[in-house]
Amino acid sequence: MQNLLAIFAVLSAVLMIPAGIAQLLSPFAQTATKQLKKPPAKAARGTARSYPELVDITASTGIQFEHFSSPEQKFIVESMSGGVALIDYDRDGWPDIYFTNAQSVEMALHGRKARSALYRNNHDGTFTDVTDVAGVGYPCWAMGVAVGDYNNDGWPDLLVTCFGGVVLYRNNADGTFTDVTKSAGLQGDSQWATGAAFGDYDGDGWADLFVAHYVDFHLDDMAAFGSSETCKYMGIDVQCGPRGLKGSPDNLYHNNRDGTFTDVSERSGVRDAEHRYGLTAIWSDFDNDGKLDLLVTNDGQPNYLYRGDGAGRFVDAGFSSGVALNENGAAQANMGVALGDFLHKGYMSVLISHFDNEYAAFYRNDGDMNFTDISNASGIAKGTRGYVGWGDALVDFDNDGWEDFFLVNGHVYPQVDSIHSKVTYLEPKLLFLNQRDGTFKDVSKLAGAAIQIPQVSRGMAVGDLFNDGKLEAVTENLVGRPMILRPEGGPRNHWISFQLEGIKSNRLALNARVRATAGDLVQFSEVISGGSYLSQNDLRIHFGLGDHESVDKAKVFWPDGSVETLTNLIADRFYSVREGAGVVSSQPPEADHGKRP
Repeated sequence: MQNLLAIFAVLSAVLMIPAGIAQLLSPFAQTATKQLKKPPAKAARGTARSYPELVDITASTGIQFEHFSSPEQKFIVESMSGGVALIDYDRDGWPDIYFTNAQSVEMALHGRKARSALYRNNHDGTFTDVTDVAGVGYPCWAMGVAVGDYNNDGWPDLLVTCFGGVVLYRNNADGTFTDVTKSAGLQGDSQWATGAAFGDYDGDGWADLFVAHYVDFHLDDMAAFGSSETCKYMGIDVQCGPRGLKGSPDNLYHNNRDGTFTDVSERSGVRDAEHRYGLTAIWSDFDNDGKLDLLVTNDGQPNYLYRGDGAGRFVDAGFSSGVALNENGAAQANMGVALGDFLHKGYMSVLISHFDNEYAAFYRNDGDMNFTDISNASGIAKGTRGYVGWGDALVDFDNDGWEDFFLVNGHVYPQVDSIHSKVTYLEPKLLFLNQRDGTFKDVSKLAGAAIQIPQVSRGMAVGDLFNDGKLEAVTENLVGRPMILRPEGGPRNHWISFQLEGIKSNRLALNARVRATAGDLVQFSEVISGGSYLSQNDLRIHFGLGDHESVDKAKVFWPDGSVETLTNLIADRFYSVREGAGVVSSQPPEADHGKRP
């Protein structure tokens, strides 16, 4: 009887499913329910002793990039940059890395720029700086970055958001990029752009572009450091904002399929009439109705969740869905966004990073555009209080088939170090282990010394840098050099990776989805542009498989509505899948050929 009660409690609390209607669930939800009927003692993970150590390998990669930082950070525009993108710009099958950089107010006033950097993957654990050859070193006062294919030629392009608009770099397919901002019709954006994301919201096979904007800030009209009550923190003088500053409206650009975009913000319904402080944007089909929706995080204000009708119109469902505010009805300092199907339910749930007097907000997707705030119930709130969180991800570092939560942190005020308190400018990273029952366990201090090194982190991106089945995390720090973390040790679990190519759908297959079934393990993931904090993850879909040596069935849900089913896929391989053609190639991990970083 006690076991039955425990099972009922798990099903009621986690899935929100009344007893007696399980037979009405979709096949995917039924699978998830069967998995959760296992005794909690077997499903939950009470120890992290077998978890791999996250090792700092930055020095061995040869990456010398350093983000510029003003020591005192007296102005808000100096503290928000630091996006990083994983982009296979030369299409050799290996992720390359792009870091954004930003000058200080003093540098800008004197006409000096900061150099962003593109590093090519050498296939041997090292990277080469190719910034100057590629022509992407000085886009602007750079904030973040997103990857898309605006001209649908199959080569990934770079969109850099700036303090002062955006810069669109067209990939020339020869190792170089061309600034096409003006010819693409994007030169009219002169605001402080932050999070951007590409997505084909109207299903015409071409990726459209959304750009979020932050505050209305001007170098010739800056509030003085510590000049008002909105420029104080714990009794000390700090930079002003965003409170007390005006916000800026967001923009949606429709792809005209001729190399240009048209601003459709007003008629589409995503203009942001309230001018909230937008930070990160991400496209996904949150209610699984086949139509793209748009999530926009707003700093200190309610989030937007625009529900799309598939024809170019959106309605804000932020409040009705439950993601605009936290469970107490309060707006938080919403910054980075992580998406994932952490419970194998077939829906994309949302984790959002926040300021130090708050906590990371965890919204479980219950379907039909309804979310439940499980920040406290999951254990995430307790473990993230006291930190200023930025880049984040639901990521399976140990390839066990269950996504864990990884968060990078760093304060905005260097002055906090003058206060004798637990609050510090440099902060460690955090890792939470998925207990497979709707809860997470803080294992930060058990995952190695590297993530405990305090830094001022901002953007973070995840991908398999070395094509060996392990996911690395690339963190860009506001102060100093980046940190690249690689999982070492732990169980030798199996995995599988998918590179998708659209034909009728957009060529990068943005927002295509894969549902992979390996025995009783059923996982769901999506190709996403943008996300984390102003950053871009590897566009390949990666699944850990635990001890499963093959995938019985993988269903690919293409953006144009077509579905392909792949069967009997051997684990530990990279599969290239073309829409309408199925698997066109497969490769074993590069480690099999003796190349390890």
